[in-house]
Amino acid sequence: MKAIPDPAVLEETRGRASNWPFRSVLIANRGEIAVRILRTVKALGLEGVVVYHAADRKAPAVQLADRAIEITGATPVAAYLDAQQILAAAKSSGAGAIHPGYGFLSENAGFARAVAEAGLVFVGPLPEQIELMGDKVRARAFVAKGGFPVAPSAIEDDDPATFVERALKVPFPLLIKPAAGGGGKGMRIVREAGQLKAEIERARSEGQRYFGDGRLYVERYVENPRHIEVQVLGDAHGNVVHLFERECSVQRRFQKIVEETPSPALDASLRTRICETAAGIARKAGYRNAGTVEFIFGAGGAPGAQSGAGNAEFYFLEMNTRLQVEHPVTEMITGKDLVLEQLRVAAGEKLGYSQEQVTSEGHAIEFRVYAEDPARGYTPTTGPVLALRQPVGEGVRVDSGIVEGQDVTAAFDPMLAKLIVWGRDRTEAIDRSDRALTGYALLGCVTNTAFLRRLLRHPAFVEGQVHTGFLDAHPEIAATPALDSATLHKLLAAAALSTRPMRDVADSVPDLHAAIGGWSN
Repeated sequence: MKAIPDPAVLEETRGRASNWPFRSVLIANRGEIAVRILRTVKALGLEGVVVYHAADRKAPAVQLADRAIEITGATPVAAYLDAQQILAAAKSSGAGAIHPGYGFLSENAGFARAVAEAGLVFVGPLPEQIELMGDKVRARAFVAKGGFPVAPSAIEDDDPATFVERALKVPFPLLIKPAAGGGGKGMRIVREAGQLKAEIERARSEGQRYFGDGRLYVERYVENPRHIEVQVLGDAHGNVVHLFERECSVQRRFQKIVEETPSPALDASLRTRICETAAGIARKAGYRNAGTVEFIFGAGGAPGAQSGAGNAEFYFLEMNTRLQVEHPVTEMITGKDLVLEQLRVAAGEKLGYSQEQVTSEGHAIEFRVYAEDPARGYTPTTGPVLALRQPVGEGVRVDSGIVEGQDVTAAFDPMLAKLIVWGRDRTEAIDRSDRALTGYALLGCVTNTAFLRRLLRHPAFVEGQVHTGFLDAHPEIAATPALDSATLHKLLAAAALSTRPMRDVADSVPDLHAAIGGWSN
């Protein structure tokens, strides 16, 4: 595993950071990503400032920051979405740059523009690039015009009067999507022509309800696709590189659970094609900072099935104009600190290396540790963090946003931490992951770590035979295994003996024996 970052690179960058246009960075986020960004900011000798809602007052980021400024809102989430309050905090703290992390305001073009207008540096792409890629219809049109692969489709905006007619000419099955969609809301799969009009109306209604935008488009639906994404980096001097791909096919409710790199589905030739396509899209957009180009990939689900055939299909899905949750797996195989790279680009530096100088080593897998109960439909859970034990060992990294004594509430997304494991190959990474998941223990609320171990040991996962519908096809992975009666009795006995009243009874001495005192025969 490569050092992240290389100590020589860190030392060299630290020396130049004194000449950057900012000496202090405000992190407009919370949880594990705030801690992650702080680690690099402070390693560079910069001041790290965080904003926090009272619900996060015990969070590790608040304790680690050089300065922590409380923000308020009608709800905790509303506080982190309050752009004016965050800008005021940056001004009052003297911060010269704002890093948005992921989620919240990270892909809000208006916020990025307001940061620049306030004379501060936004650690991310230009507002115009966020706007271009944030609108799915505009992004698809831009990518298609550039000659890059997009799924056969019909876009309502092109000619609303002929939308249905044009949609019927797209090969079935079809996937209807809201133009401003996200999180799977408003998406409908249509397998027969007779269903199309009714499903369009339902999708339009949902798009209007969730996003205030009823515009739609229809594209060919790839059955049991894999989700492949490519990490890209660009600077303000026209340099763009990719940092290889990540496989993100294991999902629940259209949200990722496990990510890995390299993808077990790609051979060397196809990896090159997908990664160069992603870099080409970023280059065409003049993209700067870190971003991720995502693709839907269909190749029958079997590793190597597409090898040398050239018949595997991959289509542009979207571009995320921010740091991804799963960025650590890329760091583990490349040795590149992506937050450091973001800060360098934001400061106006050139990338300073070519595509040929970006190399990878080994295999890395990331597991999202959620406060949720998979057996109950992945329902979020809450409770106090009574005890927390996190795994350590060779190739094991934990990015965490919680500490003992903190409360897990329903106020935020249920992700608590990320477990990232590296191995010299995929087999070693899986073996180390199993041991690491066994060593992760949190008492106080239900987590998905036992589920992740079952997933990891499933034969299809071991063979790399996954797709975005994998968990729906294997509901037994989410189900809690039944306990045999002997194990159940032992657990009940242990639980009973852990309670104060039961211990008092077990440890008490009967009055008759107590009256004897210290006498013995």
